[in-house]
Amino acid sequence: MYSITSESPAHPDIIALIAELDRYQSALYPAESNHLLDLTGLPEHTLIMMVIRDRQLNAVGCGAVVLNADGSGEMKRVYIDPAHRGQRLGEKLLAALEDEALSRSCHTLRLETGIKQLAAVRLYERCGYQMCEAFPPYAPDPLSLFMEKALVADLRLAVL
Repeated sequence: MYSITSESPAHPDIIALIAELDRYQSALYPAESNHLLDLTGLPEHTLIMMVIRDRQLNAVGCGAVVLNADGSGEMKRVYIDPAHRGQRLGEKLLAALEDEALSRSCHTLRLETGIKQLAAVRLYERCGYQMCEAFPPYAPDPLSLFMEKALVADLRLAVL
């Protein structure tokens, strides 16, 4: 049994998971292709941070959405501890992040991931994300893939 809850990006468990993610990504890509955003410096109202905990309350996964003023958001720092993969935790985490983003008037989520992270790409595709062009603040990068998902089918509904 796992739980998914909101958490501060400054919580020691989140910091530890993100450090694991940074080590993993730094081994795959050169520094200029790693976009390792420090979430602890962002204004609280612009960030959704969630953690997955097991029965013993150990943090085994995390993910975030950075909300933009235009109603879009960017998925960041999604990570599941390798020992807990294969249990659809990624899908559950993305669904929880999407639900919270939608409740905060976010109509579209985007993300950047690396070309070597095939399991992550498959996860995002299973969850309805589609390839798109690079979006600000990113420039096209041969080691990056960009994806997006509309959370609201008709953007006119997002302003109601």
